[in-house]
Amino acid sequence: MVDMEGVVGDMASLDPDILQLPELSPFALKANPYLAEELFSQWLSLPDSSRLVKTLLADVKTGTPLNALGNSTSTNVMLTNSLPSMFAAGSTPPLSPRSSSGYPRLKQRTGPSSLGSSLKLASEPVREVIPQFYFQNGRPPTTGMKEQCLFEINQHFYGRLDGLQEHEFKSITKSFCKLPSFFSTALFRKIDTKGAGVVTRDQFIDYWMRGNFLTMDLPTRIYRVLKQPDQGYITQSDFKPVLREILATHPGLEFLQSTPEFQERYAETVIYRIFYYVNRSGTGQLTLRELKRGNLITAMQHLDEEDDINKILRYFSYEHFYVIYCKFWELDTDHDFSIDKENLIRYGNHALTYRIVDRIFSQGPRKFTSKVEGKMGYEDFVYFILAEEDKSSESSLEYCRFDIILLLSKVQMH
Repeated sequence: MVDMEGVVGDMASLDPDILQLPELSPFALKANPYLAEELFSQWLSLPDSSRLVKTLLADVKTGTPLNALGNSTSTNVMLTNSLPSMFAAGSTPPLSPRSSSGYPRLKQRTGPSSLGSSLKLASEPVREVIPQFYFQNGRPPTTGMKEQCLFEINQHFYGRLDGLQEHEFKSITKSFCKLPSFFSTALFRKIDTKGAGVVTRDQFIDYWMRGNFLTMDLPTRIYRVLKQPDQGYITQSDFKPVLREILATHPGLEFLQSTPEFQERYAETVIYRIFYYVNRSGTGQLTLRELKRGNLITAMQHLDEEDDINKILRYFSYEHFYVIYCKFWELDTDHDFSIDKENLIRYGNHALTYRIVDRIFSQGPRKFTSKVEGKMGYEDFVYFILAEEDKSSESSLEYCRFDIILLLSKVQMH
């Protein structure tokens, strides 16, 4: 009787390559030894297999030399042919291909492997080229945009071979450059750097195209026209040419032509109001980001279309300027264009307490621009009255935040 249990027990040390199974990969058997054990058990249960094992055991006992699995070719043939087919031909499932879905923006490229055999194909990741999306000086214009731009410029300069003078520049400023008409003087002088009093077609094309104004949005165009070339911000003085042109050309301000002093005060007040609301950092340096976040450009566009200056409530209303200036003039009893604590305490029929006045003059909410010790200048007063009368604005909350923090600290101390 053949000791079949001993034969099965030796499966743990059986080399899958010795089985010579043409329908199964040796790697699959090595990876799953239980499958090999099951196949071997089924093979031993066959009658031919049982006879073969008995023959081999008998040869071992008699000392007959053996090959790996037998001593004759017929034995090997019988061994091979007696194995039952566990899988139908061609039914072995293919290996799962490696996925590259975990790698963003990668494409698969199939080509010969560089490791050896030319028959092996390797899947290598290829990084997708991302087109440039940031341009420091703005996105370059397309050929079509350039051609359309040159066509319109030629129309504006048609018949003017010598160029355009300053008073002729308003139409190209508004219709072509899409800027408010009162920017014409500022734009003209940006191009006419030598003060020749005329801008030629070639000069305008060079400035507009070289500066890449063609693809800029309106806030960036206004910012570039207003600021100085060597600065990254707009100052109060940069607005003065624009305010002078507004005073000279706007129908709602014609009555100020005979009073130059009030023209100057109006321009100053408008600029102070602009920086109070738009320059949220309080540095006196208006950035492009602040310009885009504010509503100044909308007010400018409204001003360019509206003849009644008092309907432009933000920044440009003459009535608002009149109220601010008259209140300051009433408090400034000696008319030295500055006020002290005793002057400010009378504001609003003594609506302020001495403690509030002391806090304002401590310059906690905002440092004074006045150079006189213990005095508040006109600009300082404009900031104060805007914060006092318009408490709904974020600028007012910033101005009053110092007082609130100080009051809370005193309450906690008590």
